[in-house]
Amino acid sequence: MRRLPGPATDRGRLLLVLALAAAVTVFTATVPLLRDWFDLRVYHGTVNSWIHDGGRVYDYRVPGTPYGFTYPPFAAVAMLPMALVGPHTAIAAALLLNLTALTAALRILTGPGWRRHGWYGVALAACALALFEPLRDTFSFGQVNLLLLALVLADCGLLATGRTRWGGIGIGLAAAVKLTPALFIALLLVAGRRRAAAVATGVAVAATGCAALVAPDASRFYWTHALWDTTRVGRLDYVSNQSLQGVLARSGVESRPVWAALVLLVLCCWAWRSRRAAAAGNWPAAFALTGLTACLVSPITWVHHLVWLLPSFAVLVRAGHPRVAGALYAVLCTSVVWLWFDDASGIDGFLGGNLYTWITLGLLLRLPVGQPCERRRPMSRSTRATQTPPSTAAPTTTAASGRPGPSSSPDEATAAAVTGVACGPGLGRARSASSEPTGSTRPAAPNPQSSSSRASS
Repeated sequence: MRRLPGPATDRGRLLLVLALAAAVTVFTATVPLLRDWFDLRVYHGTVNSWIHDGGRVYDYRVPGTPYGFTYPPFAAVAMLPMALVGPHTAIAAALLLNLTALTAALRILTGPGWRRHGWYGVALAACALALFEPLRDTFSFGQVNLLLLALVLADCGLLATGRTRWGGIGIGLAAAVKLTPALFIALLLVAGRRRAAAVATGVAVAATGCAALVAPDASRFYWTHALWDTTRVGRLDYVSNQSLQGVLARSGVESRPVWAALVLLVLCCWAWRSRRAAAAGNWPAAFALTGLTACLVSPITWVHHLVWLLPSFAVLVRAGHPRVAGALYAVLCTSVVWLWFDDASGIDGFLGGNLYTWITLGLLLRLPVGQPCERRRPMSRSTRATQTPPSTAAPTTTAASGRPGPSSSPDEATAAAVTGVACGPGLGRARSASSEPTGSTRPAAPNPQSSSSRASS
């Protein structure tokens, strides 16, 4: 196993971690714009107005802004405990919940391999995650995306380990809170997991029905009016909107048929590739592809919604492409799209102002969908003897050594170090299938664009 980069002694590693933590703290405190818990203020203000002041859920607006609550009614019901606490307690609870959800999601994505790197590996990962722009915005806005990601990935873990009895519950709850995760129900259908799809649908319908009983007026208004009111969505051409619709809007293309055609093409590609991934037993890849697709086809995908890209990086690393994953991840830490905050016209604006969209689309098209390395069986002795006679010059190293063979590429060796799985030629054979600008140093826009101000994400 290749050791992690850096000093070899614990004292040196501690000094390095402290230096990195200081640099990350300075960066996050000075470069990105902090969001002042804007979305959390929407949630907290909505439930307080509803419970304490007799207001209506979808009438509330954050003071001084036109933005209010636009999630399905079940989300408001799930947030009712916030009516019992003040704003500072709600912020502390949101931070704790997001940290817990992030930890759970990473645990599912990385598996048990992270333990071999100990506190040093965890500290380096924490520094890297703190730089990831979608995560920065999720925490600063007080958003719910990490909670939904953890719920969805819980079902991914169940399917990947064969414990399908409770599969679909997490997806169903996530789809009841926001509409976008409902695409994962379609994934279950495409993969032939009808029971899990039925469970997810049943949970989503039951949660929606519960909300209708608790808040009948709000439910009626949402499903008949608020959901279809595009004026509540926000500016489609705002640079934070890194969806296909955002690319078209910034390019001056307002044709709905063009957008619908692009969405159809993306969905066809997703259905084909995710079905292949599920057939190969690579559920992390199937779920990663679905998260990518949801970001592309949603009318608005604010930058903080791109936390759904995290599974893709884990899939790339575990498939033996850590350098590709690192390069793409680094781009998503730079806030580069905000260079075109004022003007996204021209070829530079088309390429640079939509760079996160191009990364998402590229991952959808090229993410490895075969069996993950840890599911590959080493070739039997008889098979190896038949195909390649043993060399008399040097003994053959078996896959059980847990180290990349001589023919492994540097990427494959790094992947083995990160995931604890040996990949590469000669080591195994796959089984057959059975809102606001974040990176800009300019002052914040007077009307922050938040995912709370749209109905469909």
